[in-house]
This record gives sequence, structure tokens and C-alpha cells, in this order.
Amino acid sequence: MTPRGSILIKFLVLQYLAVLCVPRDFDFFYLVQQWPGSFCDTKKACCYPTTGKPNADFFIHGLWPNYKDGTYPQNCDPESSFDPSQISDLRSSLQKNWPTLACPSGDGTTFWSHEWEKHGTCSELNQHDYFDTTLNLKQQTSLLKALKSVGINPDGGFYSLSSIKDGIKTAVGYTPWIECNTDPLGNSQLYQVYLCVDTSGSNLIECPVFPRGRKCASEIEFPSF
Repeated sequence: MTPRGSILIKFLVLQYLAVLCVPRDFDFFYLVQQWPGSFCDTKKACCYPTTGKPNADFFIHGLWPNYKDGTYPQNCDPESSFDPSQISDLRSSLQKNWPTLACPSGDGTTFWSHEWEKHGTCSELNQHDYFDTTLNLKQQTSLLKALKSVGINPDGGFYSLSSIKDGIKTAVGYTPWIECNTDPLGNSQLYQVYLCVDTSGSNLIECPVFPRGRKCASEIEFPSF
């Protein structure tokens, strides 16, 4: 191989490594909130956190960077491990608004670590700002209040999918995407609500693309918790 060819190969390798080390841009966030009654009302068991049963409200699942083509970046910085000391001032709010219902029972640390390392490292926010921003977005949306204001309550009743979407859109100003799961009897139930946020994490926007997740029946259950 000529010296010129060797230099070219080294240059290309360095360019490739540079691409790997720089966080990838993204187009928007999904703010994903989950109804705990539907998480627990399946054939799979749920476990309350070690801090006790949370309040009956939508919980944060995550704030996920996404691309307009439906794909998403993940695990963008393996060197940026979750550090609980960076969010110590947010801990009580996280336990209330972003608890874990996975088994075995936990205090949320494992869940938050997963969300930070998979999604937060791609957000272009530091660790504290990532969690603080997500908590603020939850307060901004107030999904349960939005649904109750139009007579949609977590009482085990069935409601039209369109009325749920319309109720949320009326309150927050933007169209949600609803994901359902099924209860042990096979009934479709309200599971997760997706709203879209701009790349700054500050403003809700209309979703450029909706997820490819589990769809809902036209009438869905809103189970109690």
C-alpha cells in the first residue's frame, strides 16, 4: 500500500470515529405518560414502589428523542452513566410523578437510570435538566384533569377513543396518540398517552409522526387504580 493510501485510510477511520462520538441530532421528543391502572390490570403482575402505592394519576414513562422517519437514537453516550446525586433535589418529585411499578419493588433508581442512559443521553440536555424538563412537561399537560373535565374517569368504564383524544386535545392544544394494552379478559384499555415536544424540551408541538405501537379499539376501558 502506498503512503498516500495509508493516510487516506487513517483519515476515513478518524472521520468514522468522530461520527460515533458526537451525539446525533433529533427532530422532536415524545413525552410518554402511562396510566398505572392499565399497567397493573394485565396478566403480568405489577409491584408498588418501596415508598408505597403512588397516587392515582398518569405517571411519566419517559421523554424520548425521535426522528421524523419514525426511528430514534438511543444510548448516545456510554460514558454518561446515571448519577443519583445529580438529581437529589428532584427525588421526591420523581418518586411521585415518575415511579416504577415493575417487579420486584424498587425505589425508581433502576427505572430512571434506564431512561437516562437509553434516551436522556441523546437529548442534548444534562442529567438534571433532562429529568427537571420532563417533570415540568407533565405538570404542563395534566392528563387526568383534562379527561375528568369532560366526564372521562378512571372508573372501569368504557369510553370512545375519539372522546379521549378530543378531551386531551382540548386541554393541551395538541393531538395525542393513544396506546392501548389489554386486560385479562382481552378488553382494550387506555395505557399510554404520547404528546410531542420540540427539541428544546420547552414547547408542545403537533407530532410530525405517530408511533407504531399497539393500537386501540374504538371503545376502550379506563380502569381504576
